[in-house]
Amino acid sequence: MLKSHKHAFLLLMNIVLLASLPTLSSARINNIDGIEAIVNDDIITRTEFQRELDAVRQQQQLQNLPLPPLDVLNVKVLEHLILKRIQIQLASSNGIIVDDVLLNDTLQSIAQKNSMTLEQFHDRLEQDGIAFSYFRENMRDELTLSQLRQRFVDSRITVTEQEIDDFISSQAGQANADNEYHIGHILVAVPEAATPQQIQHAKQSINSILEKLQNGADFTQLAIEASDGQQALKGGDLGWRTASEIPSLFTNIVLDLKAGEFSGPIRSPSGFHIIKLLDQRGGSRHTTTQTLTRHILIIPDALVSDDDARQQLLSLRQLAESGADFAELARDYSNDKGTASKGGDLGWVNPGTMVNEFEQAMQLLQPGQISKPIKSRFGWHLIQVLDRREQDDTDEFNRNQIRQQVFQRKVEDAYEIWLQRLRSEAYVEFRQDSR
Repeated sequence: MLKSHKHAFLLLMNIVLLASLPTLSSARINNIDGIEAIVNDDIITRTEFQRELDAVRQQQQLQNLPLPPLDVLNVKVLEHLILKRIQIQLASSNGIIVDDVLLNDTLQSIAQKNSMTLEQFHDRLEQDGIAFSYFRENMRDELTLSQLRQRFVDSRITVTEQEIDDFISSQAGQANADNEYHIGHILVAVPEAATPQQIQHAKQSINSILEKLQNGADFTQLAIEASDGQQALKGGDLGWRTASEIPSLFTNIVLDLKAGEFSGPIRSPSGFHIIKLLDQRGGSRHTTTQTLTRHILIIPDALVSDDDARQQLLSLRQLAESGADFAELARDYSNDKGTASKGGDLGWVNPGTMVNEFEQAMQLLQPGQISKPIKSRFGWHLIQVLDRREQDDTDEFNRNQIRQQVFQRKVEDAYEIWLQRLRSEAYVEFRQDSR
């Protein structure tokens, strides 16, 4: 449904309008629109700010979240716009551009997920009061920021086998890898190279928040009003995470909490944190359906056309179905040097291992059946499925999951610090007094 998609999209994007404006003098800017802030050599206009503020209010209503006082909300929304504008500027200066082809493909995918054509999706957005051009440019910004993060943060993060082993042997690793924890988060940020006075002020703020929580204050409301975290306007909700997805600083603390409990202040390079375990749910063993398969590959070349390769495989298929030994045919005719000597044997294949065309054809076959000729980027295949089995691959699956989750955790830690650095190095001048 589109309504649910709008909800998810608002959560993802916060519906931020970032107009691409040329550099203007302050005098000319004031004649065009009110200014909320000057960010390096660009501006955030009052119109942009108001549109973002309205979008955040809409998001809060969709999530049934309380709104903070207007002055607090104004500060949070403006800071969000500033940080996003800084990233857009950095992307532009580094040649990161999302072209119309990628943007249109993304919009088409969104429409399809809502069981609509792109034209129907366009009309539905307009009916719901969201200009399609506005939605389109927001999506361009999100794709741009994703590419920026990939280049400056994600690409610099690695996960070693030793890190995976260390996690497995840790307290978190001893828990079922599929156990999930629903986490709430409040952050009082501390800038890089903070003065003792700034640190003391942050410490007083986090202690004041903790005291309110201990006296029964609502965690979600306090996060919205007081947290500097990226998810503040969502009530500090970090969502469901496995142990390996929890930031390393919080892992053992979360595992020691019971549902509904919260931690004391936790110090990190980015500031002071309070973590609440909102809920917990258990995991299970993981199995996968493996397919025992073999194939014959014919690779077209200067002497063998596509049609020749296909016709040859049709003949081999007829021979095999008439009683010829598939393995012998593979040894005699297959161009796959790695498997021909083994009768085309590919062994037990896990889902997702083979290229899409091969995978789709293989999954449709019952044991003993032989496919029609299938074309992939490697050439033309004749596939025979010999058997299937359910394999408990929990250990391997969990190890791969841990690899991805440790990577994501390291990325999140690095991304938060990177954002703070960008913000501290940018020139920002607030101009609310120009109203």
